[in-house]
Amino acid sequence: MSDGDVDGASDTEPDGGAFPGQGFRSPRVDGLNALPATDRRVAIRRLAGAGREMIEMMSATAATSEQLNEAAESLERVVAMLRGYTDGNDYVGIAELANAGDLLALQRRLAEAGDPEAFAQFDFSPFIGLANPMSPPMHMDYADNRVRAEVTFGSAFEGPPSCVHGGYVAAVFDEVLGAGQSLSGEQGMTARLTIDYRTPTPLHEPLVVEAWLDHRDGRKIFVKGSMHAGDRLTAEADGLFIAFDTEKFRSLLLAREQMNQRRRERRG
Repeated sequence: MSDGDVDGASDTEPDGGAFPGQGFRSPRVDGLNALPATDRRVAIRRLAGAGREMIEMMSATAATSEQLNEAAESLERVVAMLRGYTDGNDYVGIAELANAGDLLALQRRLAEAGDPEAFAQFDFSPFIGLANPMSPPMHMDYADNRVRAEVTFGSAFEGPPSCVHGGYVAAVFDEVLGAGQSLSGEQGMTARLTIDYRTPTPLHEPLVVEAWLDHRDGRKIFVKGSMHAGDRLTAEADGLFIAFDTEKFRSLLLAREQMNQRRRERRG
């Protein structure tokens, strides 16, 4: 099977300009949605949820300096407690694990064997991860020949007054179009992402983001997307992804492991 197909899809590459539709699925969608609710996963998502709420309140608070200092002292105690448990498993990749070739195959085998932590790295994604307090979070699934995402941005994501910062709009498209490219039967890295901002994107309102495959030409995968607030189109996107060389991905993993090792050494 190719890096991008799941559930018995054909490993035959589509010709340039053709695409197979629902036969190919994204590991970042299925992997996260299939994670079982283990005690630890429920706990870390609960902790991240509290952190997410804290970020929201810190973005719009009328607390006095005394109250803020009291809250800071409480958070500092929590940080000091968690600092004693920083040598756990470093998550292996996040959004781009789909390009990891045999590493992806290993994660699938672990999932099939019942490992509850297989694909756990997706839970730490900055956009779809429920264990990441910085994620909105965004939920992704499939609808016909498209990837469909639902997200509501809080105050921490504000750019223009009452509107989502354009950089976050672009980043969401990168995530959703990155999942949409899987409909080609391959996975790739973003080469170009073009955003057309049509109308202001509101905060605190449900948004629907969709991505669909336009066509494929060899290693080039072309994807389109849209973002709506209700019936109103707020933005559109065009993305070009290049099917990835797994050897290059391994070199990135090695570089990150070396970085993590240096961090562990600095912590003593």
